[in-house]
Amino acid sequence: MRKRNIALWALTPVAVALVLSGCGSGSDNDLAVDSNAQSCSVVSSSGSAVVVGSGVAGDPAAPEAASGYRLGYKAKQSSKYMVVANTPLATKAGCDVLKAGGTAVDAAVAVQAVLGLVEPQSSTLAGSAFMMYYDANTKKVVAYDGRETAPAAANGYYLVRQDQGDASSPAPVPSARRSGRSIGVPGVMRMLDMAHKEHGKLGWDKLFDEGIQLATNGYRIPGRMGDAIKGNAASLALDANAVAAFFNADGTPKATGTVTTNLPYAQTLRTLASGGANALYSGPLAEAIVAKAAQAVGDDAAKTPITPSLMTVNDLKNYQAKKREPVCTTYRASYYVCTMSPPSSGGIAIAQALGILENFDLSKYGPTNPTNEGGVPSVMGVHLVSEAERLAYADRDKYVADTDFIPLPGKGVSTMLDKAYLKQRAALIQPDGKSLGTASAGALGDVPLGVDKTVERGTTHFSIVDAYGNVVSMTSTVESSMGSFHMVGGFLLTNQLTDFSAQPADGAGVPIANRVAPGKRPRSTMAPTLVFKGTEPGDFVMATGSPGGGTIIQYVLKTVVGAVDWNLDAQQATSLVNFGATNSPTTNVDGANTALDLSGLIDGLKAKGHTVNNAAQSSGVSTIMRVNRNGQTRLEGGVDPRREGIVLGDGAL
Repeated sequence: MRKRNIALWALTPVAVALVLSGCGSGSDNDLAVDSNAQSCSVVSSSGSAVVVGSGVAGDPAAPEAASGYRLGYKAKQSSKYMVVANTPLATKAGCDVLKAGGTAVDAAVAVQAVLGLVEPQSSTLAGSAFMMYYDANTKKVVAYDGRETAPAAANGYYLVRQDQGDASSPAPVPSARRSGRSIGVPGVMRMLDMAHKEHGKLGWDKLFDEGIQLATNGYRIPGRMGDAIKGNAASLALDANAVAAFFNADGTPKATGTVTTNLPYAQTLRTLASGGANALYSGPLAEAIVAKAAQAVGDDAAKTPITPSLMTVNDLKNYQAKKREPVCTTYRASYYVCTMSPPSSGGIAIAQALGILENFDLSKYGPTNPTNEGGVPSVMGVHLVSEAERLAYADRDKYVADTDFIPLPGKGVSTMLDKAYLKQRAALIQPDGKSLGTASAGALGDVPLGVDKTVERGTTHFSIVDAYGNVVSMTSTVESSMGSFHMVGGFLLTNQLTDFSAQPADGAGVPIANRVAPGKRPRSTMAPTLVFKGTEPGDFVMATGSPGGGTIIQYVLKTVVGAVDWNLDAQQATSLVNFGATNSPTTNVDGANTALDLSGLIDGLKAKGHTVNNAAQSSGVSTIMRVNRNGQTRLEGGVDPRREGIVLGDGAL
């Protein structure tokens, strides 16, 4: 298949308008022309179209201090293609590729390249990701696994002992996270390379142009990035590369709105563009990653000791992205839901929760006044969903890890999603009674595994539908904000290995499924999700997902339930108050939207035995739905008002 090599950022404005107005019909030689030359744009308050990143009034890429919640967002619609991501510049990069006739996977590469620059607190070129991909031609769903792995030299004590073989050895310093021990063998670029070879249309070497342009010519630091630099300044200061990227000449952290460049990042993107993804896994760039992870003292004046990684160049060379069978299940015999398979636990937990919830008529318990930011959830709706999640998290905490190392109980996914089993689990819920508080894992056979409640943290998510009907739902991560604080080539290295259980066994000596092992992938909660009408893929309904560490399950589940059970539009389901629970007595009721009165909901939950946490939650749900509006089939997008993202597609949105 011939690939079109279009350097989008290097063209004149007129040429860009002509090139980007193309909308693919499925053939490189048959690109429809869109009369709207400003299709990757937004409508300003004055009614004019504003190109994202232009810097003119109304540009959504103009940084502002990160706010808790952006009121007033309404669903956006387009007819051909759409991108929803958590930063405007990354969204625009993906939209530009779609306008040039690219596929959803082409756009995903471009989005990731920009995210590592403008959202380094959440994503990196040396991170990990999971992608759900729907091929409109074959009507097949594939799960792509780009999760990091532990180095070949690691064992179960990698995160808790400087000398893994010495029981008296002290813990890594300055901490497991800030040490080299948290750094995993990166996977996201090999995963994108695999997906692009199978589903790309435009040339790989041109998908980095927007990232190169921004890193070279400059961009304004977004609010969340500015907050992350400030909040992590002390740890970043131990790394000279991070200081060069994120600090001013006087030693102060760069603030929100500062115009900055990242020339090493631009060079890394050029290397990836010309050398392919393998340039990250062999040669000078791989050697630089290994050397940085092996750093034994900080670059600060005190030369702070740092426990080095045991990762080698061979670890990078041998890394393999994988295609997995997605976790798919029917829901209420009306929908088919496909989500991520292990080593993510998120997909199984969401599928289990849906299997439990289909035993209750949720349609009766929708939110009140949904046109107001999704409305206020009902006490019974939150109760039922939270109880289902407690049961799902109980199974997740015990059974789910990297199935290449620790198999699931019974027959695997089919055992955990068995309808009869989930009906038994549903019977444990008391609709008119009290909360379970803490649930026990289901009896799924004699599996000698301890419970692991390791807390996971930050990520980012984006959803894409291209003009050919293909769909990407992808969650990408650096783990905690700013990862391990080690920086090389303009990008941060992750602290992903802290998603493993730090101890290989529980207090009784029972092995934990999610323990560290050579080449193993840490358990994740990332849950990129696709929904279809019917009992098989084909009639696409929804792509969604979210960052949020261990709470991703809750964010994604409330969005899916909001859309399919409560008939919320894409923005209402995304904006809807986050709620849910891990396997603990505490139920989360997101307080980010202070304009809503949640007191009745909170009091009602307390009366049912829930301990309520009303703190603001920083989800980043990105949703695209295919809907019928006024007799027309449209793509409809919703962006999380708790972050900085936008919806872009054909036409000014």
